[in-house]
Amino acid sequence: MHVHILGICGTFMGGIAAIARAAGHRVTGSDRNVYPPMSTQLAALGVEVIEGFDAAQLEPAPDIVVVGNVMTRGQPVIEELLERGLPYVSGPEWLSRAVLHDRWVLAVAGTHGKTTTSSLVAWILEHAGLAPGFLIGGVPANFELSARLGRAPFFVIEADEYDTAFFDKRAKFVHYRPRTLILNNLEYDHADIYPDVASIQRQFHHLVRIVPGGGRIVWNAADARLRETLAMGCWTPCEGFARDDTQEAQWSAMPVGGVDDFSRFEVLEGGRALGIVTWSLIGAHNMENALAAIAAARHAGVAVEQAIQALESFQGIARRMQLRGEVNGIRVYDDFAHHPTAIATTVDGLRRRVGRARIVAVLEPRSNTMRMGVHQDTLAPSLSDADEVWLYTPPDLGWDASSVIASLGRRGHTSPDVDALARELANAVRPGDHVLIMSNGGFGGLHGKLLTALQATQRA
Repeated sequence: MHVHILGICGTFMGGIAAIARAAGHRVTGSDRNVYPPMSTQLAALGVEVIEGFDAAQLEPAPDIVVVGNVMTRGQPVIEELLERGLPYVSGPEWLSRAVLHDRWVLAVAGTHGKTTTSSLVAWILEHAGLAPGFLIGGVPANFELSARLGRAPFFVIEADEYDTAFFDKRAKFVHYRPRTLILNNLEYDHADIYPDVASIQRQFHHLVRIVPGGGRIVWNAADARLRETLAMGCWTPCEGFARDDTQEAQWSAMPVGGVDDFSRFEVLEGGRALGIVTWSLIGAHNMENALAAIAAARHAGVAVEQAIQALESFQGIARRMQLRGEVNGIRVYDDFAHHPTAIATTVDGLRRRVGRARIVAVLEPRSNTMRMGVHQDTLAPSLSDADEVWLYTPPDLGWDASSVIASLGRRGHTSPDVDALARELANAVRPGDHVLIMSNGGFGGLHGKLLTALQATQRA
């Protein structure tokens, strides 16, 4: 079958391409701004990628067109697709029909932590010899790829609540029909899609409604909005987790050995100690992600002891507190945090690791919600643990960041240009600093530009 994918260079749609190729299909696709690493990854798979969305790419007609959610009415290829009546589906629907219909799906949903928790679940199953398929919105270092078909029955998927396609405004995750579902947390996000948090809760409730009675829901028992969502109706056994031993938390954890950054903790079930995790990740949020992954994997048949062993060999994920380089004692990290809650937990984790050393936080407000100014009142408090803060403020930001900078006092700085920002940072940081660069995009290559500037300063 010839599968043609529109918007193929996004992480999700690129993962669809990889899975379709592994399933034996001929795969082509198109996108705008086709560039590495996705372009090279697709080329290595033997996938032909066309630049742009012209109608001519539909000749000869593919057997099926998979439409990414970046596609809109008015684009020539979409108008041609509809005019000719060619068969088309969304990415989530194709995945559901072609792959997931006969798999045991372990889905990870929530505002934060989806990529990390999905990666943890996939690695635990892999470590147990189960060779799961997966589709993750990041690249786990243990696999060095974001998607694979894997071996039946298990398939792990990062279950995003963003809308499915221009013709299907339901959340992506309702297509996946999980048997094991992790609900990490629920906050207001995707303001370009959802008017309020209640509308997001409704989508999460739709997801809860399709988990079978013989399945399992692993949920964050400390999250009030998730509790409200489950109270709308739930027909599946639930296991709660929390960093503290609360009444509804079957799973909890406790830092041990005087380690404050949560890189070493004891796993508890019903207050009973089951083992100690010693791993490379830091932060209370990652400890919670680990608890969720352990519980979900056990539902799939992996013993807790095996899961703990797997976590100890977990190598992390690209762009999640990833050390990009060190020059003259200045360490530069790359992190995907782009919501105030994620920013605060990321900075807290680093603070616990580095103690009193200076943390220089650099943020690109790039997500649609951030660019709409929805989080501007909570942004400065989320950066309270940083010693210095640089906020990237391009001309098209969409809101006035002066109040955020004023709230930060002398710690706050802005820059409207990435190249200028790299130079300013290179002049401001000093040996022993930890520069935490946060964005859900490429940030104009700031990480590399800063490291280059620091190397030039060192030579000088």
